[in-house]
Amino acid sequence: MPFHQNERLPAGTIPLPSDAVTVSPELSGESFWDRLGDLTAAVASTVAAHVKAGSRPTVLSGDCLVSLGVVTGVQRAGLSPSVVWFDAHGDVHTVASSTSGYWGGLALRMVVGGDHALVGERLGLRPVPESRVTLVDARDLDPAEAEYLATSEIRRCTVTDLAVPDGPIVLHVDVDVIDSADVPGLLFPVADGPSLPAVLDAMHRITATGNVVAVDLAFPWHVSPEHEETRAELVRALVG
Repeated sequence: MPFHQNERLPAGTIPLPSDAVTVSPELSGESFWDRLGDLTAAVASTVAAHVKAGSRPTVLSGDCLVSLGVVTGVQRAGLSPSVVWFDAHGDVHTVASSTSGYWGGLALRMVVGGDHALVGERLGLRPVPESRVTLVDARDLDPAEAEYLATSEIRRCTVTDLAVPDGPIVLHVDVDVIDSADVPGLLFPVADGPSLPAVLDAMHRITATGNVVAVDLAFPWHVSPEHEETRAELVRALVG
């Protein structure tokens, strides 16, 4: 999905594996949320078809809001997944609590039902119960996010003390969970994070269960041709 939110990314922003299939819908809505609805609906349809066919889709995009379509697609395939969410940030703002106006910071909150009328309702997303969500790392929280998580049933952990949930899993990884020193050109870099090997080890522990039904990888970084080879290596490591 060559998009960051509802904006199409220039070719090569995300170095793709050779067997990747590009899903690039036309976005006809007038508002941001209408266009995001078009985008995530295309994701949901594609993911549902792959899951129903017995394959495990891996979705690559420029930000975390695509996860709404991934979770919806798995649900359309007849499953009720848990969500394991790797991110340097919490992504649990609402429209009302966001101070930045960057709507990618709402993604996980929308997965559990926040601001449901904006996208989730039209998609047919069934909000995932908080008790079935694991938030990994989230070392950079805004005050409103910390306040919400303090009383939420969302489980929090580091990459090293992750307890893998039972049943089908949607695995979401925002590449900024990795220490910013190791990932060039991030939109929202956060220092003092886990290394790439530590993140890969945690991902492998989850996928080794055989319960991961879809993988959602977000690459929110600046368009930087000079970093293409480094980024291609990172994409290969995460996809593999």
